[in-house]
Amino acid sequence: MITKEATPAAPAPARVAPEPPRPAKHRRSWDEVPRWQIYLPLSVYLLFTLIPFYWILLFALRPAGSTSLVPWPVTFDHFEKVWTERDFGTYFGNSVLVGVATLVMTTVVALAGGYALARFDFKIKRGFMLALLCSQFVPGALLLVPLFEIFANIQMINSLGSVIIAETVFQLPLSMILISNFIKNVPYSLEEAAWVDGCNRMRAFRVVVLPLLRPGLIAVGSFAFVHSWNHFLFALMFLNNPDKQTIPVGLNTLMSADSVDLGALAAGGIIAAVPVVIVFAFIQKWLITGFSAGAVKG
Repeated sequence: MITKEATPAAPAPARVAPEPPRPAKHRRSWDEVPRWQIYLPLSVYLLFTLIPFYWILLFALRPAGSTSLVPWPVTFDHFEKVWTERDFGTYFGNSVLVGVATLVMTTVVALAGGYALARFDFKIKRGFMLALLCSQFVPGALLLVPLFEIFANIQMINSLGSVIIAETVFQLPLSMILISNFIKNVPYSLEEAAWVDGCNRMRAFRVVVLPLLRPGLIAVGSFAFVHSWNHFLFALMFLNNPDKQTIPVGLNTLMSADSVDLGALAAGGIIAAVPVVIVFAFIQKWLITGFSAGAVKG
């Protein structure tokens, strides 16, 4: 009887020792960062930012003809000169009127348009949104000639209303897009619950949605106010009477081809900057919250 010779078993593969786990990279938290690595760059940036403001204050507060790097003795002659002799009080009042009117008109119209974009679907909605976005690439200088022709035909040249309308039209596209994003972040179920309780659409919007839009409205309104306060072209083109001109045009009158009154120009610049600084100091919390909410698509 022939028996098959048993084949030797294959040797078991040698076990490979597992590699030891690599230590995870430790990320330092802000609490572990040395304070000098935070404060030193911030101090350099703050110094770089504040030097131009100090230079403006220096020219505005030191006497005319002085070359001192410290505003001493302090004088307010430059402020008195631009406010009385240069009629900056009138420019300031005109700028406040234009800024507040632009804020109100932009906010109201953008609120209505933003609600329509956020809550309703219509055929040209996508194309309309694209047109709003593309309008942001059009510089204001291209609108000067057609707007001047329109305002001349309706006899609004040399009227603050022409600047207010132009500023509102220029601010509307971006404001409408931002407010539509704010409204999208408000749950639609809140409005439906208000309808069930007996509210119509207008009342539900006023009672439920509008209070939740406060940060967004403050952000859009402040942006419109600051832009209209600082805008130079529309006021220069549409306002010829000195009694109707605004702060940016008034600052331009302080410079001539022969000379520049640096003290008066610095004082006028501080007068123009103070209202904007005060506005942002009071609304900075709402402004950051509003722009953060508007940047997120609901």
